[in-house]
Amino acid sequence: MKIQFKIATPERVVYEAEIDQITLPTKLGEITILPNHIPLVSALAPGEVLIKQGKEEVPLAVSGGFVELSNNKLVILADTAERVEEIDTERAEQARDRARALLNKKQTADEVDFTALAVKIEKEMARLKVANKYKKIKSRPQIKSLEDQIKTIEDKP
Repeated sequence: MKIQFKIATPERVVYEAEIDQITLPTKLGEITILPNHIPLVSALAPGEVLIKQGKEEVPLAVSGGFVELSNNKLVILADTAERVEEIDTERAEQARDRARALLNKKQTADEVDFTALAVKIEKEMARLKVANKYKKIKSRPQIKSLEDQIKTIEDKP
């Protein structure tokens, strides 16, 4: 038995296939869905979606959205979703840093939409986490933790 799976964003269908299992972040925590799972509707949190088809694993970075599962048909409507090879880590780091800089500036609440900036930072952190976890694993055996990388960036003049 398989799960009929599709993940789509407003721009495109990112992935569609029959899968064996999927692990995804929800607002209430990470869950794994196997065939014959009970029906489910949940809010998707920013983070990593890990799809398993046989021995193949397909990681995606998502920034939020909704999940609906019924009768082994799983649909994710994501705000954004990217495969690891699509993530531009340099651009993601720059976007995160710009959002952090705006958040850290001494400005009045009227000048900054703190919620939007926090969401932007969370989205970029999810992208970087997935990219760093899977892109560098093949190229370098020693990987810095995301926290160490953030400290390195923050310590630069």
